[in-house]
Amino acid sequence: MNGKKLQQTAAECAEGLPGTALEHPFGEEWDVHKVRGKVFMLTTDVTGEPLVILKSAPDEAAALREQHAEITPGYHMNKRHWITLHGGDSLDRGLVEDWVTDSYDLALDSAPRSRRPAART
Repeated sequence: MNGKKLQQTAAECAEGLPGTALEHPFGEEWDVHKVRGKVFMLTTDVTGEPLVILKSAPDEAAALREQHAEITPGYHMNKRHWITLHGGDSLDRGLVEDWVTDSYDLALDSAPRSRRPAART
């Protein structure tokens, strides 16, 4: 999946999750997706290539980096808890959607229960 398609797939998935918001706190070059005020995904082209940056459990992040050359530590984020997706052949729509949803769930788990959206179906 090329980089632009990667970003488009990730954005479509994020926008379909309940209670999400798209913001630009770091300028127009950064799309920041949040759930209840918690960041779960960033997309940008500031490095000259399209990137998708997601939350990930530390053990899973390490495993994903070993399994996929297109996954590196989080760009400008905590390297243990964030991953960066680059366009490449080993990434497909289903994997990207799963990782976006996992990132959303991790961010949502850290939000107070009273601020969580209704359960997903």
